[in-house]
Amino acid sequence: MTAAASTDAFPAQRVRTPFGAVQWRESGQASAVTHVLLHGIGSGSASWLAQLTWVQDREDLRVLAWDAPGYGQSDPVANASPQALDYARHLWAWLDALHATSAVVLVGHSLGCLMAASAAALAPERVQGLVLLAPARGYGDAPAPVREEKLRTRLETLARLGPEGMAAERAHAMLSPNARPEQIEAVRATMAQIQVAGYTQAAHMLANAVLARDLAQVQCPRWVASGEADGITPASACQAVAQDAGVTWQSLGPVGHACAIEAAAAVHTLLGWDQPARSERVA
Repeated sequence: MTAAASTDAFPAQRVRTPFGAVQWRESGQASAVTHVLLHGIGSGSASWLAQLTWVQDREDLRVLAWDAPGYGQSDPVANASPQALDYARHLWAWLDALHATSAVVLVGHSLGCLMAASAAALAPERVQGLVLLAPARGYGDAPAPVREEKLRTRLETLARLGPEGMAAERAHAMLSPNARPEQIEAVRATMAQIQVAGYTQAAHMLANAVLARDLAQVQCPRWVASGEADGITPASACQAVAQDAGVTWQSLGPVGHACAIEAAAAVHTLLGWDQPARSERVA
């Protein structure tokens, strides 16, 4: 199945909130939202197509995958150099606009983990569980020269290559050497569609954020997992995040950073989606 054909099965929707419009895709037949999927910095809602496809006939699940502010047709955040909290506020305003009041499981990937943890700290009563896949830790507590260099390098790469050029150069790095061609193409196609302004804001947020600070405020069940061949958030770094969260790091196998694509089955197992009953899934 091609990426274009897959996205046709889960058309993007858009709703207005007090902070601006948010675009998302959804799947599953349950009446209440159960899981919210938050993508990484070089990605979008389409990066969760394997998960959306997996649950489309499930009557016990309803899964939403957003395009973060500044991505797709979602309006950007107001701050030029935002905090994770800015994205967390957009998230809850979006779910309010959808009348999604039941507690949900937040599933973040990479940069999306910073948004998920901040959202869980902001509204703990609305979160059943927090799942962090290949989590980015943020550079907010790094020395200023390190923080500024990380931000400058990322933005210079974007300016030099543009979204399509960056996608062509970076797609392989998001996966293991054993990734299939269609998985590489899925990563490339999604990355090529990022918006320069939205990516720039997200890069600033990454420079400002401190994942451990928000995790210290989170009391709900937590899971941290990543691939053993991840060259972007290596297993050792993810293990440190797990330690911060007070949980055991879980391996998703010999896969790279885009683990929801390359290790979809392992992610589904982690979430409990390979079980038919709601009581058996992560929540």
